[in-house]
Amino acid sequence: MGYVLGFAQIDSTNLADVGGKGVGLGELSRIDGVRVPDGFCVTTDAFRRVVAAAPSFGDRLDRLSRVDPDDREAIRALSAEIRGVIEDVTVPDDLVAAIGDALDGLGAQAAYAVRSSATAEDLPGASFAGQQDSFLDVVGLAEIVRQVRRCWASLFTERAVTYRRRNGFDDRKVLMAVVVQRMVHPDAAGVLFTADPVTSNRKVATVQAVQGLGEALVSGRVTGDVYAVRDDQVRATALTAETRPILTDAQVVALARLGRRIEAHFGRPQDIEWCLTGDDVHVVQSRPITTLFPVPEAGDEENHVYVSVGHQQMMTDAMKPLGLSVWQLTTPRPMYEAGGRLFVDVAAQLATPRGREGLFATLGKDDPWMRDALRTIIDRGGFIPSRPDDPAAAAPPVPPAPAEPDPAVVAELIEADQEHLATLRRTIATLSGPELLDFVLADLAELRRGLFSPRSYQAIMAGMEASWWLNDHLETWLGEKNAADVLTQSVPHNVTSEMGLALLDVADAVRPHAEVVAHLRRVADEGREGPDFLDELAGLPGGREARDAILGFLDEYGMRCAGEIDITRTRWSENPAMLVPTILGNVRNFEPGAGRRHFEQGLQESRRKEQDVLTRLRDLPDGERKAEETKRMIDRVRAFTGYREYPKYGMISRYFAYKQALLREADRLVRSGVLRARDDVFFLRFEELREVVRTGEADAGLVAERRAAFRSYETLTPPRVFTSEGEVVTGRYRRDDVPPGALPGLPASAGTVEGRARVVTDMARADLEAGDILVTAYTDPSWTPLFVAAAGLVTEVGGPMTHGAVIAREYGLPAVVGVERATALIRDGQRIRLNGTDGYVEVLD
Repeated sequence: MGYVLGFAQIDSTNLADVGGKGVGLGELSRIDGVRVPDGFCVTTDAFRRVVAAAPSFGDRLDRLSRVDPDDREAIRALSAEIRGVIEDVTVPDDLVAAIGDALDGLGAQAAYAVRSSATAEDLPGASFAGQQDSFLDVVGLAEIVRQVRRCWASLFTERAVTYRRRNGFDDRKVLMAVVVQRMVHPDAAGVLFTADPVTSNRKVATVQAVQGLGEALVSGRVTGDVYAVRDDQVRATALTAETRPILTDAQVVALARLGRRIEAHFGRPQDIEWCLTGDDVHVVQSRPITTLFPVPEAGDEENHVYVSVGHQQMMTDAMKPLGLSVWQLTTPRPMYEAGGRLFVDVAAQLATPRGREGLFATLGKDDPWMRDALRTIIDRGGFIPSRPDDPAAAAPPVPPAPAEPDPAVVAELIEADQEHLATLRRTIATLSGPELLDFVLADLAELRRGLFSPRSYQAIMAGMEASWWLNDHLETWLGEKNAADVLTQSVPHNVTSEMGLALLDVADAVRPHAEVVAHLRRVADEGREGPDFLDELAGLPGGREARDAILGFLDEYGMRCAGEIDITRTRWSENPAMLVPTILGNVRNFEPGAGRRHFEQGLQESRRKEQDVLTRLRDLPDGERKAEETKRMIDRVRAFTGYREYPKYGMISRYFAYKQALLREADRLVRSGVLRARDDVFFLRFEELREVVRTGEADAGLVAERRAAFRSYETLTPPRVFTSEGEVVTGRYRRDDVPPGALPGLPASAGTVEGRARVVTDMARADLEAGDILVTAYTDPSWTPLFVAAAGLVTEVGGPMTHGAVIAREYGLPAVVGVERATALIRDGQRIRLNGTDGYVEVLD
């Protein structure tokens, strides 16, 4: 490969030679009807040769690699040193001559744009837009060579280095090419997005335009005129001045059509920079729009409306292919994959009155944002045509719960599941090869039947309906909001709340032993992972007791972890060090016996509340009947509410048994050379893994491709609701009962509390003190151990009957859930007031 390549010589195979921008221009020049100003690329071979000769370049890169990504001062200083070295380097004569020859072919004295093109730039998963430098109107060989050096140096601007480090790109593996392109001095210029940059609608193109050069627009210094185009019609226009528009409608539509042609060539929505001279359009850059959430592939031309499964399951992180497929095998509802997440298409339900009623009664009850977004789609009309109910299409009714559900059902369901789990563990330990995969598939079917059996469903609904009855009737009769919150504290059979209290008992075993506490602090401070620290405890005074307490906890709850519905996630038993910060927090914040006292206090508060409401009801007209009905519902809610948490515990217990067996099989496949690494199995769907086990053949390229895709999915935020056009439809709370400036949410657990906000994104890094209010994106059962130390809870995702709300009520913890962007709007350490009765949060400083 030479030091200079003309655009006509470049295609998608040349990314390593000319970088993302260079490849884009080479590909653009191959599209019929697309005009690209002439130019060439100075290749990465030139950059590699020049920096290899630069003094101390390698040493400085070594120093930079050891700097913390958040240490801005150190990055600023080191990157400035590296830029200085590159800018001062002497460019070899033969390289200067190669650039000169290319200029002679295009016009030696013409004006050129000299632009950086890094190999980690304009990629589908990371754009790096604006991270490196560009220079305009450069004339003459000497000046162009000088600006080429400056482009090379711009690979090490502070923002470029920080962006690479935070997105997992190695500074040594990213190289710099330089684009040299003849300048166009246009009448107008701008940017064309082939998908709406605000709503993500793939059917809407957005054109932004300014007079003259578009550099100010691209850099964000001006906005320009904005036009929205759909179906070859300009649907909306926003002008920067009251004078005539910069572009005519015909020019806007022509640009949108050109954008569709370019999008079709690259196979995904594009961010395109263009120039207009007379009626001639020149395209100077096209890169993928990396912020769009992928649209599920439905395989038809119908309109679809997708709702997020992750928002309902309190786990909005990306999942690996094995996790996605196992979850789909667990649930009977058809689901669509996109961006490493799962979605359900509710278009058919939205089309009929009965379907809408059922949808709003389920999804809408827990998530007003989702309900409002769905109503927005319905109110538009046309996207989902309305049709009458079809009696033949009605879902078979679930057998109604008995008028007086038998509380003994809960213990029977739990006992039956525990017996099955014990049999599963014994059996699966003896299996391997295709027999193992067949067994897991059959057991997943059995798990699905159990999770969705009428008997289990009725037990869950008995508790939920009793809670709703109590809240509705006691507010009507006594004017008391959310009375069930206190009445459901310390209920029996709640395996998740018991887990949080059990970790307090672990702290009791650790607290008396100073050397054990000191050892655990070192484990946390050093960020250690794995189980080795447990063996190290045995040699310390009191260490065996502490180790046995931790191991006992793991025997009961070690299958849990954050994001536990993804079978590929690391479990507490696999990395017990994840629990150490929480154990230390409990040691610090609680006295011995706190777990037992916590449960007893909740039980006493519940009993006091029961006596209080029954006494007040008897003083009302027809009070004896009201008190009798209420007592029956209190007994019911306490008998059945705890069971709501068990089915997921049972499911996750099975998932861990499956995972351990599948990893044993993965180790066998690695030893036989079929797989390169044991976690390759996480990037195969279950059926694909089954086929690999059967044939002894695996597609290493597919695994590598999916690893890269997963890394890009991790950077995306999934929408609650979006359409098959890609449009993200956002809902909002329609409330007028929230104080000015307060953040609205859903009341999840009654009470008001003030305290320091601790914004936590990783449970393993949480550091709560007594009185702190936990603020996080979502909580699944693995977060429960933090609840016992918190004074209140705020989450971005969730509803009154989701995990965080249920456990907060059991612990008597005031909670507001569904607070949009809470982790961004509330700063760590700020003082806030949380009103869990009315559902809002106030920032006090």
